[in-house]
Amino acid sequence: MAASRIVIENCAIATVDANDTEYASGYVVVADNRIESVGAGTAPAGLENVVRRIDGTGHLVTPGLVNTHHHFYQWITRGLATDHNLFNWLVALYPTWARLDEPMARAAAQGSLAMMARGGVTTAMDHHYVYPQGSGDLSGAIIGAASEMGVRFTLARGSMDRGTSDGGLPPDFAVESLEGALAATEATIDKHHDASFDAMTQIAVAPCSPFSVSTDLLSQGAELARRKGVRLHTHGSETVEEEEFCKELFGMGPTDYFESTGWLGSDVWMAHCVHMNDSDIAAFARTGTGVAHCPSSNARLAAGIARVPDMLKAGVPVGLGVDGTASNESGELHTELRNALLINRLGPHREAALNARQALRLGTYGGAQVLGRADQVGSIEAGKLADLVLWKLDTLAHSSIADPVIALVFGAAAPVTLSLVNGKTVVEDNHLTTVDEDAIARSARDEAQRLARIAAQG
Repeated sequence: MAASRIVIENCAIATVDANDTEYASGYVVVADNRIESVGAGTAPAGLENVVRRIDGTGHLVTPGLVNTHHHFYQWITRGLATDHNLFNWLVALYPTWARLDEPMARAAAQGSLAMMARGGVTTAMDHHYVYPQGSGDLSGAIIGAASEMGVRFTLARGSMDRGTSDGGLPPDFAVESLEGALAATEATIDKHHDASFDAMTQIAVAPCSPFSVSTDLLSQGAELARRKGVRLHTHGSETVEEEEFCKELFGMGPTDYFESTGWLGSDVWMAHCVHMNDSDIAAFARTGTGVAHCPSSNARLAAGIARVPDMLKAGVPVGLGVDGTASNESGELHTELRNALLINRLGPHREAALNARQALRLGTYGGAQVLGRADQVGSIEAGKLADLVLWKLDTLAHSSIADPVIALVFGAAAPVTLSLVNGKTVVEDNHLTTVDEDAIARSARDEAQRLARIAAQG
């Protein structure tokens, strides 16, 4: 059967390939779910079975954005504890999160995914680690929401087994047993993980953090992931308080502790990594351990500025993350391109910290690297999956900025004229095509109100 083709032409293109190839005016040809060709000028003549031809004048095409860290459930607890640091914020919100159930998780996932997809995310991930007793099939609800939206998705199946009675932060009601967490994670992998090239759903093993899980859960979780051939994800080195916690409890800093439990390696990526010394960065570079940089959340919770320029110089894979929307209320990844660039310029490297193209790479190819999918997505190259975004840059917001990549990164959030995932349209003219945005908004509002009522009752 002949391939169906979509042709986008007359647009600027930032391929984000190994050479950062760009075209001031070029074309992309999509055949079914793959990128068939990309180049300067007009598309090749004589293409067969072209089902759609798009004039991209005034637009920039980039790879779809890749989100490497998120907590979807927090969509229904936005705007709370707005003046707290991480530990105080967690203590304030865990009692509410401990009341999460399946309808809430689904509504929150829909809201989080809709906001990201509408803003150019084509590959999303969710680190979900709150599984209250009797709450239903939360993983299934989240995966179902992503499938309905049509985005490529990794569920980092999280877990916590250190409740307040064991010196942890979450309520005992919200944590699992060691055996229960490992069994549920393995069952999720067996049911949902797809290892194929064009997989839409993948699973990672993701105990929450050093201060909410036991050493056994970390070490046995790493063994489980490697036995199953999936990736590993957790939070690491987010705050000074976390470092002090690790030194007091384990007699070593977070990076050394993670290494002692099998949690450094090219199949591992960690969120935040704000408080990393030279030795920590060298260990990540030596082992190929990746980082999900979440600049807005780090600022919201006063965690600090991650040493992203130093990580990149050392060869550490780095992508961008929205983080949970209770610590990044906008819930959008394309704003993180700008915030990563600006916030890192407040650090010691100042104006040389990051430039626009490095920021775009973090949000595309860098994210694909840390999710283990850089051979499939993250750049516009023949043979890769057709996950693309067409950004409109000829409106008032951007029309006087000559360089389209600088316009996208430094300028206001650009409208998305078209977003393709696996060659299928997910966004058209800045609106989702696969779901009802208004219905999602209503559902999220209703579930947020229900959660608040339940939490208030204790």
